[in-house]
Amino acid sequence: MLEGKVLALSISKEKGVPKENILEVRVIENFGIEGDAHAGLWHRQVSFLDVYTLEWMKEIVGRPLAYGELAENVTTDVDLSQVKVGDLISAGECLFEVTQIGKKCHHGCAIFQRVGKCEMRNRGIFTKVLKGGILRVGDPVKILKRG
Repeated sequence: MLEGKVLALSISKEKGVPKENILEVRVIENFGIEGDAHAGLWHRQVSFLDVYTLEWMKEIVGRPLAYGELAENVTTDVDLSQVKVGDLISAGECLFEVTQIGKKCHHGCAIFQRVGKCEMRNRGIFTKVLKGGILRVGDPVKILKRG
């Protein structure tokens, strides 16, 4: 499925701590989510993770994971396994470009220490904000394939 909705929005004021769930965020073009420590002038402004990864992780760590616990900003019910670098993600009134899939993870990272495993390194989707606006839990999400 390449259409779905935003299940959760999560931000943190500093890196390396669990993100807090909130009902709506202000997304700033070419910057990220207002108030989130990962926002800035770089290629990983907003991160996405699908609920299927969280369910898979539950089996591995032996407990449910909270939305935002793997440091994702946007949790969605869209299957992100089909997404490629360069694809666009439309969410609410915002538009994101996929810039990276997965990230280098070290065993000393805060997520790994808390959870024991981190799938952001394989399944996390990182994006740059092409169009900002307000994004709310429940807003529609659509993947726009390129090439």
